[in-house]
Amino acid sequence: MEIRIEGFDLPGRHCGAGPDFPGYRNIHVAVQRRDRRDELLDPYPGDAPAAVWTVECEPVPTDSGIELKGPYIQGRAGSRFIYLSWGTVDETGNFTMLRRAKLMLDAIDPGAVTAAVRSGRLLARLPLTDAKGWPLCARVQPPLIEWSAS
Repeated sequence: MEIRIEGFDLPGRHCGAGPDFPGYRNIHVAVQRRDRRDELLDPYPGDAPAAVWTVECEPVPTDSGIELKGPYIQGRAGSRFIYLSWGTVDETGNFTMLRRAKLMLDAIDPGAVTAAVRSGRLLARLPLTDAKGWPLCARVQPPLIEWSAS
């Protein structure tokens, strides 16, 4: 099965400083591989019109429902998530992480997961800018993120 993440409303490549945000230049976002903080899937610049990632996963039946596992799925059983890592990219192409968003898989409606197992695809749609105009971070759950089978 695959998970397709569609991000829109990116914050821009440069974000100004705020009271608890130092401001950054040349911001990018990518999906982070499990247990490999520096291994990123398809980085997009912060001023891209949209960002789309597709990750493979394995649905595993458990006593409490369907658990999703895969190389880009983080966390323990019952609290799985996908990291979107925000960082700056320097002139040599090095990515330095500045914040992350956790797309919480345990917050998905179980019916949507069951339907996605049948269809082969789970779709996530979310804005990538927070209320302050900065890169989205912290725990991301519905209604901010929309999950559906496709």
